[in-house]
Amino acid sequence: MEKIVILTGAGVSAESGLGTFRDAGGLWARYDLEDVATPQGYASDPALVHAFYNARRADCLSAEPNAAHRALARLGAEWPGEVVLVTQNIDDLHERAGQPRVIHMHGELMRALCAACDHRWAAPPEMSPATACPACGGAAARPDVVWFGEIPYRMDEIAAHLERADLFVAIGTSGTVYPAAGFVQEAAEAGARTLELTLDRSEVASLFDESRLGPASALVPAWVAEILSTAGVSRR
Repeated sequence: MEKIVILTGAGVSAESGLGTFRDAGGLWARYDLEDVATPQGYASDPALVHAFYNARRADCLSAEPNAAHRALARLGAEWPGEVVLVTQNIDDLHERAGQPRVIHMHGELMRALCAACDHRWAAPPEMSPATACPACGGAAARPDVVWFGEIPYRMDEIAAHLERADLFVAIGTSGTVYPAAGFVQEAAEAGARTLELTLDRSEVASLFDESRLGPASALVPAWVAEILSTAGVSRR
């Protein structure tokens, strides 16, 4: 049975109330990206960076998975082949929806990382420059997220999955952030069929075999029901 590799972006979580840095008036709009999402910003003002991610963590904790998250979890549980879900999102909504397997290429908001010893642990609701690492005791805690200028996580593993994919699906992505924007080309060159489900055509829409436009909460459940029916899995 076919191997499906799925990439999800901010458009999946936006309908749960978690805005993107492109949204006017949202949390990101009140900060300069250079100040809160770069290693240089963290080195310059760690208190500001922690305040920003504390606010994002609170937003995440108050959000709930939407129909797109739940449909993808259903696909992950019921597809008779292999489903690999790669996300650019740092929230935990896929996991809370029941997704059995998630690769967080940009890290996880609900995890902490020690900048001194690389230890990782579950982040408390609020962190500060004084937050101590439980492994080394140093006050070097930072969110375990990939900032601009840093290398995304698990890239070799993702590349291996793309090489073996029969179907690659990008959901809620803008196609402007690399390396994720290049995944469709990698998958296509390896022989995979490609599908885009997005509110607006992405910057790399021309590279997909098919694009379906609309909100993720409508497109994703319909697509999941469709593909499960082709595999003989009954509709619920």
